[in-house]
Amino acid sequence: MPTVSMTVNGQAVTGEVEGRTLLVQFLREQLSLTGTHVGCDTSQCGACVVHVDGESVKSCSMLALQADGAEVTTIEGLASNGSLHPMQEAFREHHGLQCGFCTPGMVMSAVDLLKKNPNPDEGEIREWLEGNICRCTGYHNIVKAIQSAAASMRG
Repeated sequence: MPTVSMTVNGQAVTGEVEGRTLLVQFLREQLSLTGTHVGCDTSQCGACVVHVDGESVKSCSMLALQADGAEVTTIEGLASNGSLHPMQEAFREHHGLQCGFCTPGMVMSAVDLLKKNPNPDEGEIREWLEGNICRCTGYHNIVKAIQSAAASMRG
């Protein structure tokens, strides 16, 4: 079996994988990082979004071998020194979640959005989240949370 090595949340990891192993499977099953969710297996829902080399990707659509040598950040890697990332804090503060299933993917997508555009308007936020499905919230509080995090992260 092939071996894959990458840095996940700042830690070097190595594991044996079948060639068809998806990145989401490697993260959840071999590394026990279960914050990255599997919702649809078809790259439609966005629950599996992680960052690979600083870019948001749907980890159900990427093979673990494609991430060989990459820097991967999952929802577990956002918090720092016991403090939530400003986006996580904004989701908590503005109740940008209900059941929480989509939340990790939403947060990871939103962090990537603010990296690319630190001051998005509501339309840009909604357009960016088009690949993330939430069946509970209606997105209103998610958008408010992202706007709040943007203001906080800008200083």
